[in-house]
Amino acid sequence: MKKRVSEIAEGIGARVIGDGSVEVSGIASITAAGAGDLVFVEHEDNLDSALQSQAAAIIAGVFAEHTKTARTLLIAPHPRLAFARAAAMMSDKKQDPAGIHRTAVIDPSAKVGKDVSVGPNVTIHENAKLGKGTRIGAGCVIGKGVEIGDDCEIHPNVTIYSGTRIGNRVIAHAGAVLGSDGFGYVRDQANGRHEKFPQIGRLEIGDDVEIGANTTIDRGALEVTRIGRGTKIDNLVHIGHNCQIAENVIIAAQAGFSGSIVVENNVVIGGQVGVGEHARIQEGVMLGGQSGVLPNKVLRGKGIAFWGTPARPLREYLRGLAILAKLGKK
Repeated sequence: MKKRVSEIAEGIGARVIGDGSVEVSGIASITAAGAGDLVFVEHEDNLDSALQSQAAAIIAGVFAEHTKTARTLLIAPHPRLAFARAAAMMSDKKQDPAGIHRTAVIDPSAKVGKDVSVGPNVTIHENAKLGKGTRIGAGCVIGKGVEIGDDCEIHPNVTIYSGTRIGNRVIAHAGAVLGSDGFGYVRDQANGRHEKFPQIGRLEIGDDVEIGANTTIDRGALEVTRIGRGTKIDNLVHIGHNCQIAENVIIAAQAGFSGSIVVENNVVIGGQVGVGEHARIQEGVMLGGQSGVLPNKVLRGKGIAFWGTPARPLREYLRGLAILAKLGKK
């Protein structure tokens, strides 16, 4: 989709230096840019490379505003964010037209909003609700009484169990399982058997959440598992029953959460992190990849990075590694 630079600048809140009538037709990295592409420069060290590329226009930080060049620049305080927004403006992603595929099975009691798309072999159970503009991919199963908000994108083969409520503009990628039973058992000391503890709670997912492929999120046992607004969850993540994940949390692939964990706002969790039951990760904490948080542990310190198992502040962790390295030489 072609757009004039001036139109893009207005949409992303950038200032144009140069010819605003230049048209761009795509986005690219600096090294792969061709004629008609839009690129971005986050650091001044890369500005020369961008200027020498074939790109039609360049999004750059304020460091570029006094650069002498004939190239068209868009000056933005956060070039990467501006580039992401420009890419969204230029997207020509084609969606299936609204409508219900002939092979879909929808219970008569289900409520389907305006402009909803339901793909092949979808099953929607009784009393489910789909908000306007929502798209359900092939092979999905939407359980009894599930509520899905407006403009959601549920990709193929997602299973959403009963008792799940999903907000607006949520994306669930292929193979995700939402609202399944938690891993809760009670051991009978008399015979050693494990008997299932009731898993009758709900799962609530806030607006603008994105859930990666093959990620699983359990319902609450007796209460609610909750995923807060704006949280982004990568592929192959597991979140156990009764977890409370707050707003704008980032969780990378293969992280695993036991039950009843609290993760506060703006936490960043790296890949393959494991968190024990009843732990609490306070606002703004960053957990490095493969870290382990012990059960009932509280991690606190806005902007502080933790690493290792058991997870501890990065400086402390690196100090321990240095000590071990010295001992190893003796």
